[in-house]
Amino acid sequence: MRRTRPVPPSPVLLAALAVTTAGSLLLTPHIATADRKPVTREGATSERSVAGERAATAPAGAATRALTSPVTALTGTGRGYPREQTLSLDPENPADKSIKLGLVPYHAIAPKLNALQRLGDRVSVEVAGRSAGGHRLYLVTVTAPESAAQTRAQEGMRELIENAPAVAAKSQAIKRSYKAPVFVNNNIHGNEWEGTDASLKLIERLATATDARTKDLLAHSRLYFNITANPDGRIAGTRANANGFDLNRDFVTSSQPEGRAMRQIEIDKQPTVMLDLHGYVNGTLIEPTTPPHGENYEYDLFLKNTYANALGMEAAVNGLGYTPQKDGVEAAQIPFRDQEEGWDDWPPIFTPQYAAFHGTVAAHTVEIPLTVNNRAYDTLPVDELRRRSAINVAVAGAAIDATLDYVQDHRTSLVADQIEVFRRGAAGAAQVPVSAETVPGVPGIGPEDVYTTTFPRAYVIPAGASAQRSAPAAARLVDHLLANDVKVTRATHAFRLGGRTYAKGSYVVDMRQPKRGLANVLLADGRDISDKVSVMYDISGWSLGRLWGATVQPVGSGSLLGLPVRAVNAATRVGYVAPYGDLRLRLDDPREIAALNSLLRDGVSVRLAADGSAIVPASARKKAGAVARTYDVAFDATKVTGTTALRRTRVAAAVTPGELFALREMNFEVTPVSTDVLNAGFDWSGVDVLFVSQGVEYEGLNTAARTALDAFLDSRGLVGRGATGAALNSAAGVLAAKAVEGNGDANGVVRVVNSGPVTAGAPGHGFVYAPVWFTDLGPAVRVEQSYASGNPLVSGHWRALADGSGGPTAAAGRPSVVSGPGAVLFGTEPLFRDHPKGEFAQVARALFTVAPRTAQLHR
Repeated sequence: MRRTRPVPPSPVLLAALAVTTAGSLLLTPHIATADRKPVTREGATSERSVAGERAATAPAGAATRALTSPVTALTGTGRGYPREQTLSLDPENPADKSIKLGLVPYHAIAPKLNALQRLGDRVSVEVAGRSAGGHRLYLVTVTAPESAAQTRAQEGMRELIENAPAVAAKSQAIKRSYKAPVFVNNNIHGNEWEGTDASLKLIERLATATDARTKDLLAHSRLYFNITANPDGRIAGTRANANGFDLNRDFVTSSQPEGRAMRQIEIDKQPTVMLDLHGYVNGTLIEPTTPPHGENYEYDLFLKNTYANALGMEAAVNGLGYTPQKDGVEAAQIPFRDQEEGWDDWPPIFTPQYAAFHGTVAAHTVEIPLTVNNRAYDTLPVDELRRRSAINVAVAGAAIDATLDYVQDHRTSLVADQIEVFRRGAAGAAQVPVSAETVPGVPGIGPEDVYTTTFPRAYVIPAGASAQRSAPAAARLVDHLLANDVKVTRATHAFRLGGRTYAKGSYVVDMRQPKRGLANVLLADGRDISDKVSVMYDISGWSLGRLWGATVQPVGSGSLLGLPVRAVNAATRVGYVAPYGDLRLRLDDPREIAALNSLLRDGVSVRLAADGSAIVPASARKKAGAVARTYDVAFDATKVTGTTALRRTRVAAAVTPGELFALREMNFEVTPVSTDVLNAGFDWSGVDVLFVSQGVEYEGLNTAARTALDAFLDSRGLVGRGATGAALNSAAGVLAAKAVEGNGDANGVVRVVNSGPVTAGAPGHGFVYAPVWFTDLGPAVRVEQSYASGNPLVSGHWRALADGSGGPTAAAGRPSVVSGPGAVLFGTEPLFRDHPKGEFAQVARALFTVAPRTAQLHR
């Protein structure tokens, strides 16, 4: 636990932090209360709060845009700076939620940026991509003018810093003339608006300032501003984007185009320092964070700079002169210094934590103070909202100004520390544990702050006959690593490494590379940190190596010299159609499910084989070829005859945003539903199966809706996930199974044992979030999957409750997925945030199993 600090702590207590920020009470017409950000897991702060426990309703078009949106590269243009362009204008939207707050609505941003570019030669605007809702994402660069040759020189130095850090460390040119990149990310949560406005005000000032300090700053820095990372949410006044995703939880998965755009900015611009501007915590919260700290960072370098910059921001924010008595504004706080736990930087899903893996050595979430969203937005007078927003803009501006001062005063050391991050990775050097000696100037470092890991020598993603089942998953994983700027090689011949033989075509991730931390955070199992802290802010486990369906083999030691490997910039495509005979398509991967659903939608006659694969007739070879190219899946020749006809499966879904998106990613035809939708009168004739994880309660249905649902379930099927799905199942009397809820704060990667057709082909690991297991099974109920014996938790945070119940040992050996006539129930989270790709096919099989007109399970 955090001990007493030399600096007097802020009066913020963990209990105070646990209260809601849905709104705040107004003590007087002009004084706001101290609104506190809740220390809670994602269920309360993201997916579930976005929907308020309502089912997701995102339009299918937003999912399509998210899945197909290209990544825009922001380097290699051959142009210098400025890079001016005239942006086309958006239609005026009087419903934009920013307007009520006196802030810049999205439709006013393009004309504002056009005007800023005309002020001189320091401001450039690029379109970094489009949101899920189709809105442009604007990246503004502010720097002193550069010729094309000067820009090429800057890019050359940036490349040297990452890819030849030992050489870069000795480069006098870098010390003398490299422009330190700074990244300010705004409005990633759409209803936390004011960072955008603060950045626009600052850009305007920098565009024309003539003082010597500004000229020096722009001569030695490039300042990058993501004007609004979430225009969908800015317009709608929602935390999430048009798909219902909390973008500040998506960096491991990169399912959303906004996140991929931010990822590309990190890769292409390689910032030394970044700010992610949020709201609302009073007083202003400025990272660094409480333990646990991410074990894959070079945390000594990160803490050194992040803490020092936090002190400057704290002084600047407090220096604005706002007081609790006059303005309702508390003094700023730094969690590392002022709090014990509950605001950690453990998972790499947050923008600043993800940035650290790309060489950012000072990265901060900054939570500005006064609540203007949610209930406050709807209930406070407009004048009070605008008063608060103006203060928030000033606070955000002060934080940015202080950061620019820090960059200007420490440019050389910031660049040197970024080089050192990459040098350690490339050299395979040991991490440096934080201590008073290794991070001087940071008070109160204790053993609870020390998190390091031992990196393996390499990871191998095998190819060959033994890995054929996971070939699409392996290709997806390799492409994802490459998209994250992790270097991957592929074997041109069979080879031995770590005492094992691997086939030609296997992929090797050499862990002696600049971004080894990112490679490891994506591929490693992670760690069980249940005994380290009592509460976590968000998820604690996320392993792509365990959850994405590919086989990933860590190699602890050994030499990679002489391995027959070549660097790749894309995974080898696995798409294939046998030239003769009927065709067999595995159904172990979401790409294969998407391909199947595409064929079914196109009217192809497909049958399910006894082994769970799909049999496609030879007459559909041309259509199979088209989907093989689109989804990169293989159709092998077969003589097997399928036994069960598969048809289009139309799903009514009361689910989380991540689940809705995953269903559409697999090409299911989905109609979102909820208690309100069913009570209004829902036409069940166009639906084959109901999938429920939230947003539908049997007791909340009126008589007509309940009668209609009962009739539907009498002839068709239910897939339920979690406590809500199990409760609906019990209330409707579909499947005889009792759900037991584990600790609601538990989450992570767990070992499971698969034992039924629904889970056939699934990995031996799953993901849990508020885990559930099942007891008192009826005679017709099959156990499809169970939690492994012992302690099933591999990585994450899962403790027993105070009375000893609800922990991982209570779940051990218990059924986690069950099926029976008309229903499949999941106690795990196989579609969580569109993340555990290797688990998706379980849900698809469940939907196919309970839908009508599938052979054996027609009720």
